[in-house]
Amino acid sequence: MASVYQINKSINRPIEFKGIRAQYITYMAVGLVALLLLFAIGYLIGISSYLLVPLVGVGGFILVSRIYKLSHKHGEHGMMKASAFRRVPTAVVCRSRKPLTALKRKGGSL
Repeated sequence: MASVYQINKSINRPIEFKGIRAQYITYMAVGLVALLLLFAIGYLIGISSYLLVPLVGVGGFILVSRIYKLSHKHGEHGMMKASAFRRVPTAVVCRSRKPLTALKRKGGSL
């Protein structure tokens, strides 16, 4: 029996699939492809399948749980906002008035 999945909720809303929103779908896809490549390379090298299957399984579980956690914690744009907020300095330190007086002499407005 075929399963039917709903991908879009409605028009002008972000893509959501099984609770994962927006860019996290891409992160999930990239992670799963990386795990597939890890398994394929390990198999071609000759690593035992008894070691590879649990390794990839645990890696997949960690990936999926981490992506769900990030998606629910930050939402659609929250992770980008949080990383941008971390780059904002807490204070601007100006130990000299020289840059400010130079602006006034050059005709700059302050």
